[in-house]
Amino acid sequence: MKLRHLAAALIAVASTAVQAGPPAPPPPGGLYLGGDLSYVNEMEDCGAVYRLHGKRIDPFKLLKREGGNIVRVRIWVNPTWTKYSTYSDVLKTIGRAHAAGMQALLDFHYSDDWADGGKQIAPAAWAKLTTDEQAKALHDYTLDTLRKLDADGAMPEMVQVGNETNPELLGGKVPGPPINWERNARLLNAGIIAVQEAGRTGSIAPRIMLHIAQPENVLPWFDAATKAGVKGYDLIGISYYKKWSKYSLQQLKATIAEAKRRYRKDVIVVETGYPFTLKRADTANNLLGEDALIPGYPATPEGQRRFMVAVTQLTIEAGGIGVVYWEPYWVSTRCGTRWGKGSDWENATWFDYRRHEALPVFEWLRHKYRRSKPGERG
Repeated sequence: MKLRHLAAALIAVASTAVQAGPPAPPPPGGLYLGGDLSYVNEMEDCGAVYRLHGKRIDPFKLLKREGGNIVRVRIWVNPTWTKYSTYSDVLKTIGRAHAAGMQALLDFHYSDDWADGGKQIAPAAWAKLTTDEQAKALHDYTLDTLRKLDADGAMPEMVQVGNETNPELLGGKVPGPPINWERNARLLNAGIIAVQEAGRTGSIAPRIMLHIAQPENVLPWFDAATKAGVKGYDLIGISYYKKWSKYSLQQLKATIAEAKRRYRKDVIVVETGYPFTLKRADTANNLLGEDALIPGYPATPEGQRRFMVAVTQLTIEAGGIGVVYWEPYWVSTRCGTRWGKGSDWENATWFDYRRHEALPVFEWLRHKYRRSKPGERG
């Protein structure tokens, strides 16, 4: 009996190993470059038309044509206030990214609304659960979502277990009480394990990212996470916006290099953005104003382009493997948000105000970056 049971177990393990999907290969050159296109479906429904040299062009094909290779997309658990960033919307976005020849990075917000570096609000259905119950709910939701995407032919190549998880997952705020790392580690590990499980039987084994806002928060957070037993992730994602960060570009570079060295993980600047003007195209307040500027990079189309080239070059020199721009297509339309009509980001997109014509910033995707030689420090 024991031998039969052992043989059956070995067959089951072998079967699982055969079914396991391989990690997606890195892009040529190993550098991930792209944008968060979570708003694109909504913008097109609101009448947005994107143009290159005066001619209408599909936004996903444009990103690929100009040198992009990855599309980031967010998902909320049950956003009753919008029909976007839901499962069906995410399925559409990933499908468009794959059809254009790019990879997809799925960003689990683990909330019914925006989760970010200032707040992590639990979904309404999970809010009153115990920690054990929340860990199970988070695990099951992550696993079910990925298995469903895989069945629908849209398995993402990368997955974020949380978005800008500076505060405690499912209920933390900044400022607020200190993170309960015993609880926080259980929740993060539940998500990581779910992605691993989905990859073991899926068509793709997604690479797993943890994501922190602003470089000055990265090392303290990951030191605490490591001590608490958070493990199994592959990538560190960093948001960098000068408006909300005290760090210079050189300090960002140093943080990328130290994070790579200390935790032995790949590092991606997974969110950044820069204005090409300080003027507005609508009544919605622009999130990035004069306080977002860095000396030497004016709020002009050329200043925006040079900022993106600089961020990408320093990321490469520090040993990082990618840069992703946040919402380059969130242009001003007849629609709006809860905060105003139009867009809060139109001055930081990659398109002008008059006809949504592509700006020079697209050049950063195909720029000839200097690669450090073996043994050379950036």
